[in-house]
Amino acid sequence: MKYFLDGKDSTVGLEYQLLDDARHPDAKMGRDGNRTVGSLYDLIAARNLSDPDSPGKRVNPPGEWNRAVIVARGRHVEHWLNGFKVVEYDRGSPEFRALVAQSKFAGRANFGEAEQSPILLQDHGDRVEFRSIKLRAL
Repeated sequence: MKYFLDGKDSTVGLEYQLLDDARHPDAKMGRDGNRTVGSLYDLIAARNLSDPDSPGKRVNPPGEWNRAVIVARGRHVEHWLNGFKVVEYDRGSPEFRALVAQSKFAGRANFGEAEQSPILLQDHGDRVEFRSIKLRAL
């Protein structure tokens, strides 16, 4: 799921990664797991922030539903996976911009810093299903 899309290229933006970590080759690319399910694609690897003593993600296997939630309040963004916070960051912060500079999005001015944009649901040729999509202004 992509959000805060680039105004110049409506397919480029921040991405909540949705894929099968065990079977999809993209999950093994990137750095330190930053392309696995729940991650901020190519920027921040998902890990269980809700229970630091148990850093593993709680992921249901293919064929079962997982619940993905993106919470964006101003510049602060959180990714949740099955009730556990797995990513937290502030868009436009020095830390965020340093991650962008090391990513495939380096050189894109103000990447991920749009005030608002549509969301984008996508696939890469693999089966994916969405249900019960809700958007709510916070």
